[in-house]
Amino acid sequence: MKETTEAVYGEIEKQSKRLLSFIKWVVIAGIIGIALGLVGTAFYYGLHYVTDFRNANPMIVLGLPFGGLLIVFLYHIAKRDDDQGTNSVLAAVRSEEKLRFRTAPLIFAGSIITHFFGGSAGREGAALQMGGSVGNGIGKLFKLNEKDMHVAVMCGMSACYAALFGTPIAATFFAMEVVSVGIMYYAALVPCVFSSLIAVEIAKFFGIRGETFTIALVPDFTATSAGKIVLVSILCAALSIFFCIAMHAASKYTKKWISNPYLRIFVFGIIIAIIQLLTKTTDYMGAGMDVIERTMHGEVNGEAVLFKLVLTAITLGVGFKGGEIVPSFFVGATFGCLLGHAFGVSPSMCAAVGMIAVFCGVTNSPVTSVLLGFELFGMAGINFILIGVAVSYMLSGYYSLYNSQKIMYSKFDAEYRGNVWNTKSASINH
Repeated sequence: MKETTEAVYGEIEKQSKRLLSFIKWVVIAGIIGIALGLVGTAFYYGLHYVTDFRNANPMIVLGLPFGGLLIVFLYHIAKRDDDQGTNSVLAAVRSEEKLRFRTAPLIFAGSIITHFFGGSAGREGAALQMGGSVGNGIGKLFKLNEKDMHVAVMCGMSACYAALFGTPIAATFFAMEVVSVGIMYYAALVPCVFSSLIAVEIAKFFGIRGETFTIALVPDFTATSAGKIVLVSILCAALSIFFCIAMHAASKYTKKWISNPYLRIFVFGIIIAIIQLLTKTTDYMGAGMDVIERTMHGEVNGEAVLFKLVLTAITLGVGFKGGEIVPSFFVGATFGCLLGHAFGVSPSMCAAVGMIAVFCGVTNSPVTSVLLGFELFGMAGINFILIGVAVSYMLSGYYSLYNSQKIMYSKFDAEYRGNVWNTKSASINH
């Protein structure tokens, strides 16, 4: 009887500790969600304003080299000359590497400058950096231990991503999945869920609506249509590899060619501006969400894939700031749309598959990719998107946008790879 009573009291004590832990993380996640909902909202409207101004005044791109000088100067005075971008955030989740709160205002200002002057960059990568640094800062205020600090960083990543893109489910799982492929950090589930949902509601309160797309034509799911989607997915996996190689190679070789960061960003800023003007369109400036929207109606320019890929690689590689995720959406959607026309299957459906498949290939995040497909497109064509994710994840190999990402489990065998660096991205970068 005594042993039974002790067991009951022991279980009550355990449950009490779990409940206190739950309350602690709901409070912390709520604060992070509110903070990053506001930060994400400010960032969204900042990008919206500069994008509208740039599209109305496309010649502003001539100021890109000078904007680049300002970015390098800001990072220098903040002692962030060695900034590793999103890689530093991923490393902070898994190791003792510390994030600095100053990263948030720096990436905010740097991204606004890049978009204002027409650099080719996205926004979600910037959101991950801002979210991680703010989450880390709030964790310090609560004097969290090292393990809990990792959760706070993931909590911030998911919150800012969700606020900016309006996809709380994908944002939650992306933060838990992207760091160590094959291992999901479920300890961060409650914090990431609450922070993401709160951040999205804050963004909605200020008039921001999440991104959604409508696929113009969803074909019947038959052996023929599925077979064509498999082929599209294989080619998108190859494109994701090329995208990763281009991104890392641009960073490596531009630094090798011009070691001085001021001279490098100024010279390549001129090159980017010239290319942008020669294209006679604003399609490749900024994120390019309007181009992605057009692919959902089967509209695409044949050269769009190459121009966006090259311009994004140079823009981010030489030191301009922003994200790489929306550019991966862009090249995937345009490439998929082109393949749809070529293979005689719905170009809009292929654009959706290409968009998600390339994202999956460059981030190695299959669970997030499926959920993202659901949040962006609904259930329309989800079977085709599922094929795209599965095929691209396997055939993209061990390449990644992030050299801090680790592939913990083999993509080809039921085998644990251990604590091994993602050698494909690391070898390109170093």
